Amino acid sequence: MVKTILTIVFVIIGLILTVIVLMQESKSAGLTGTIGGMADTYWGKNKGRSMEGALEKGTKILAILFLVLAVVLNCKFL
Repeated sequence: MVKTILTIVFVIIGLILTVIVLMQESKSAGLTGTIGGMADTYWGKNKGRSMEGALEKGTKILAILFLVLAVVLNCKFL
């Protein structure tokens, strides 16, 4: 019973994690943007308060939960 519930949560977290990663902006212009002075903009200074900052935090939290659940589901005691 517990393993089934954890598996369902694991799949849901995997789907949400996929959507959040796809919603994030590309970092391909990161170095050139920093050299060009884009890091000094309002969004560069307040990145943690923007939607991009929230997506990054959500990605980190969900990735950790995903890995922990993967380890727990792989244990023999369930």
